[in-house]
Amino acid sequence: MNKAVYIATTEAKSGKSIISIGLMQMLLGKTAKVGYFRPIIDDYKSGKKDNHIDTILSYFDIQMNYEEAFAFTRSEIIHKNNQNKDDEIITKIIEKYKAIEDRFDFILVEGTDFSGEGAIIEWDINVLVAKNLGIPTILISTGVGKSLDDLIGNLYMAYDSFKDKGVEVLMVIANKVQPENVQLIKNELQKNLPEKILSGVIPLNKSLANPTVKEIVEELNGKVLFGEEYINNEAGAFSVGAMQLRNYLTHLKENSLVITPGDRADIILGALQANISANYPPISGVILTGGLLPEEPINQLIEGLSEVIPVISVQGGTYSITNRIGAIQPKMYAENVNKITASIQVFEKHIPVDALAERLITFEANGITPRMFQYNMLKRALSNKKHIVLPEGTDDRVLLATKKLMDTDAVNITLLGDKVDIENKLMQLDISLDLNKINIINPEESEHFEDYSQTLYELRKHKNVNLAMAKDLMADVSYYGSMMVYKGDADGMVSGAAHTTQHTIRPALQFIKTKPGVSVVSSVFFMCLEDRVTVYGDCAINPNPTAEQLAAIAISSAETSLAFGIEPKIAMLSYSSGSSGVGEDVDRVRKATELVKEMSPNLKIEGPIQYDAAVDMNVAKSKLPNSEVAGQATVFIFPDLNTGNNTYKAVQRETKALAIGPVLQGLNKPVNDLSRGCTVDDIYNTVIITAIQAQGF
Repeated sequence: MNKAVYIATTEAKSGKSIISIGLMQMLLGKTAKVGYFRPIIDDYKSGKKDNHIDTILSYFDIQMNYEEAFAFTRSEIIHKNNQNKDDEIITKIIEKYKAIEDRFDFILVEGTDFSGEGAIIEWDINVLVAKNLGIPTILISTGVGKSLDDLIGNLYMAYDSFKDKGVEVLMVIANKVQPENVQLIKNELQKNLPEKILSGVIPLNKSLANPTVKEIVEELNGKVLFGEEYINNEAGAFSVGAMQLRNYLTHLKENSLVITPGDRADIILGALQANISANYPPISGVILTGGLLPEEPINQLIEGLSEVIPVISVQGGTYSITNRIGAIQPKMYAENVNKITASIQVFEKHIPVDALAERLITFEANGITPRMFQYNMLKRALSNKKHIVLPEGTDDRVLLATKKLMDTDAVNITLLGDKVDIENKLMQLDISLDLNKINIINPEESEHFEDYSQTLYELRKHKNVNLAMAKDLMADVSYYGSMMVYKGDADGMVSGAAHTTQHTIRPALQFIKTKPGVSVVSSVFFMCLEDRVTVYGDCAINPNPTAEQLAAIAISSAETSLAFGIEPKIAMLSYSSGSSGVGEDVDRVRKATELVKEMSPNLKIEGPIQYDAAVDMNVAKSKLPNSEVAGQATVFIFPDLNTGNNTYKAVQRETKALAIGPVLQGLNKPVNDLSRGCTVDDIYNTVIITAIQAQGF
């Protein structure tokens, strides 16, 4: 089940609050616990809070602290964007979102407001956030000031922008449209949008577009003299009382706000009397300008009236105050129950609530983004901290990765090597690392050296290894690290930054060995592309696998994929798709596919299949139209090491993808190999993955 929805608008003043409030009411009727999150909010004055967060949390009694409900203010985003710290922005947003996700059944996520400095970057940020959170979107555009073509075109452009970035759009909403155009806009949206996309059209509601007296008081820093209990009155219109009373009374309109200098007792009393007269419309309040206050006899007269509307005193001249009132944009707040109730009614009347609820419940995310994948990995590692040994303890990259790992507190680390050498390296690299929190072992000086050597001798004596040979081997960091894992003194090992693959994994193959039922050790790379994470296997271990080995690699890769939150849809790659190709190589892939179907009938698998048919839905429809894998594969099994290794490197370099691995699969305990060209991030990610693998043993 989908757990969230993202509300995005194309511009400022779109009426997004109506949608948020209506959705929250709808969701609370469908599920018990609904959370609320705004990745980015407007800056607010010290001691104040974001009004919309405060309104949603308090009115709907959402059990969250205010600080939990947002990640950044607008100025913080602009600052980080100017410093090219986009990674930090997305990382923190994901962290805050996931913390809420852990506590609630569903989350309503509300995008930015497009107001003030930085609005130009907001569109991209909204798309990026929705994509990285992996949640569907509802798009909103306002009809105010737009022609029919402009409004429809704006919504289509927004839809295309989100779809092009891989964000699923559930619904588009045209808000604040003229009532006579509602059906026309509905028809246009339904005619041009895909059938599965829901649409809604909400007519302009003048009541919801009006500010309240409370908002006016806050904007003008006014003082309430009388009628504070009616401060939530809506100011439907406003007019200046500068003429004589007999002339001004004819200008009063329903719910209008009277603006007059504070010494105009005639206008003040006349307006208050008109409010309780059956011959004049009710008014919302009186604004007294110039900082002038009524004299005491006038105050007593007002206090004695049977019904008193808000009377507000403000500083500033009548002209400037009138202009400021005209510029006020209405907001929702918890105390204004009437406006919130009206918003809910408007939403339920003009939005297909049942259809939208069904779409939200049945929506399934298409894959996982790299950032979310990495966040989930770190979170899983932290949930059950494991001990990982790094044999290449004096390598610069290993030390830098160790610093990063210790900062996250995701794993316990043992470094193999001479402690003095490691300390000197840390000084040269200017790395501040608390060595009291890290275990450093020189294998030959270790208290376990004799025991490890004896164990290796017992395990390998049938291969003519004597005790002296076992001691020589145990002085090697790869053997010592692997023995730590075998004996349970470490949960996993990561090596290969300065050693060959063979040097790294030979000890594991000799005495850690494979899991029961696994015939071959293989590897996968997690390929973190721009908008998804896929699995490539085997690109590092087996040069020319047989059909039986290919089948085993496919099954192991599917298990690894599933363990890391990626639904396995397996593409058995070849130079032809379906039954079209002939030849030894394609027959081997075809046989491997059949073996997988026999051994693991529940797996989704297609083979032989070409790469383009595996990833492109249009190609898939022409080559394998009835396949449940073609066009949407997540696990790619290459026919041989030459093809796989070259492909992963080509994709990595040409698309700037992050390739995490190789991750070895099939061993009794996790040992993973690094490329000698690995980066600090490669080491960090591989250690995290190894720790997660260790949780399964």
